Amino acid sequence: MLRRTRDALYGAGLVLAALALVAIAALVLVQVAGRVIDRGLIALGHDPVGIAITSLSELGGFLFVGAAFLALAGSLRAGGHVRVRMLVGALPAPLARGVAVLALLGALGLCGFALWSAALMAWDSWSFNAVSFGMGKFPLWVPQAVMVAGLALMVLALADELLTLLRGGAPAYQRAEDAKGASDGH
Repeated sequence: MLRRTRDALYGAGLVLAALALVAIAALVLVQVAGRVIDRGLIALGHDPVGIAITSLSELGGFLFVGAAFLALAGSLRAGGHVRVRMLVGALPAPLARGVAVLALLGALGLCGFALWSAALMAWDSWSFNAVSFGMGKFPLWVPQAVMVAGLALMVLALADELLTLLRGGAPAYQRAEDAKGASDGH
């Protein structure tokens, strides 16, 4: 049950990341269509409608950061993060396992620190009602909270993989990489 809950959380992060990317594409499409419509109206001698999305680049940036952070945990478990398999593959199994444990501990420490720092930043932004610098004046705690959520999922996923490894199992990223290698003929 707990395994399914964690996997559902990682999957939800990936779905939300994909939706953020779809939202970026939709916003850009609306902006481009607005420009095309306005140019067409001007060419026909009419006044432009003025379809424009205020602070599109800023909003798109927030969505992109959200997508990147929300996808971290799911990407880790799918074997999508860059790892040096050549080094681990050249080591004897017990030593390779030890190196993987150290790498996961280091990543867990770094992500834990990033989570703590991001949470403090989001809290400060909320406490001081900080807003973005663009024309849209978005509350900064909202995209920062999404970043915190993505980092929290990543910390959970790293701890999950570390515990699996310490219990003698194969972490999900390793199983995913092995499956990719098998399907690639490696």
